[in-house]
Amino acid sequence: MRKKILITFLLGYGLVIAFLYYYLFKWNTGSIPQEAVGTVVDPSTFMSKEELALSEQYSNIRNLLFFITIPYEWLFYLIILLLGIGKTFEKWAEKTARKWLFQSAIFTFCLSVLSYIFFLPLRYISFHLSRQYGLSNENFHSWMRDGLIDFWLDWLFLFVIVTVLYWLMRKKEKRWWLYAWYLSIPFSIFIMFIQPVIIDPLYNDFYPLKNKELEEKILSLADQAHIPAEHVYEVNMSEKTNTLNAYVTGVGSNSRIVLWDTTLNQLEEDEILFIMAHEMAHYVEKHIYIGMIGYLLLTLVGLFLIDKILSILVKKYQEAFRITGKSNISSLPLILLILSVLSFASSPLSNVVSRYQEERADRYAIEMTKDVDAGISTFQELSRAGLSQVNPPLLVKWFRYGHPTLMERIEMIQSYETKFDKNKKE
Repeated sequence: MRKKILITFLLGYGLVIAFLYYYLFKWNTGSIPQEAVGTVVDPSTFMSKEELALSEQYSNIRNLLFFITIPYEWLFYLIILLLGIGKTFEKWAEKTARKWLFQSAIFTFCLSVLSYIFFLPLRYISFHLSRQYGLSNENFHSWMRDGLIDFWLDWLFLFVIVTVLYWLMRKKEKRWWLYAWYLSIPFSIFIMFIQPVIIDPLYNDFYPLKNKELEEKILSLADQAHIPAEHVYEVNMSEKTNTLNAYVTGVGSNSRIVLWDTTLNQLEEDEILFIMAHEMAHYVEKHIYIGMIGYLLLTLVGLFLIDKILSILVKKYQEAFRITGKSNISSLPLILLILSVLSFASSPLSNVVSRYQEERADRYAIEMTKDVDAGISTFQELSRAGLSQVNPPLLVKWFRYGHPTLMERIEMIQSYETKFDKNKKE
């Protein structure tokens, strides 16, 4: 039974990789429409031939790596279950410690170490790929340091969540998922509140924008949008990457608008102001809070489905997965497997919502700045600096894109050019 499950999965995995390789590298579904050739949407108008070739190669490899990583994660959990590794960890934890708190700490730590080792090759490939294509400046020491920070944070969160989750499963067998959801609300808000001031600074240095003249212009935009901002934050990402980014993070008094120093170094002032207007839109339209509500609703549905699917799988594959019951911690790899599958399956829906919000932010930015040229050149530079596809394949857009494609964003900006010209004449 165990052998059959593993062989079936591996065969399916191989077929998926073969299909995706053909889809990404042979079908060439990311080309732009014929009518867009030669326009500002056409990457050949703002990229060199070398950049175009690198962009296509890099994007296809990254997309393939993404789709390989997802079932690779499922394979990891299957191996833990089918080989009885989870059961071994559980017995060792029970033998080593009497109290549940320490048993949970031991089990989650062992699982986290194994996961770190199992995924290290793929993480290194991604790291090497970014350096090879000139997107990353990060050295191996810095990359390992960030990876270890990730490890300890991931283990800490996993330990806290698992400890509470299995305690609830034993105390409230039928309604554990609902009580877990209740507790996830304050926990999620707490994490979002502390992220800008505690978690993010573990990786990089944050400080108020050094260019005070530019900060004054950005704060003037914030005043127009009725945003009570006192500072715009800069982060030193140039030590690690050549890509560009800006974002809004945190909630309440800990909300921050953050600019990467690469963005400051590579974009013109009008382009930076356009990006800032875009980020302010997320605050004005309360996208952070809407996103949190959406996340909590998905969490509720997800926990309910995990409970139902877990019960079915434990009943049917209890012996094959070496699980004595769903409330035993050896069932954790199965829960994580179900969670990963559900997350992947729901990502197209989440991305649709995210793309809608990002489109709203783009429209807000162009209406605030009324600078079509800055909007177009900003998106062109984002594409060039990140070696991004202007019009990615459909499957890539569904599963990877939380923003509209660059072609869609540029075309939307262009649509305002006629509108602004008409208003000037009137």
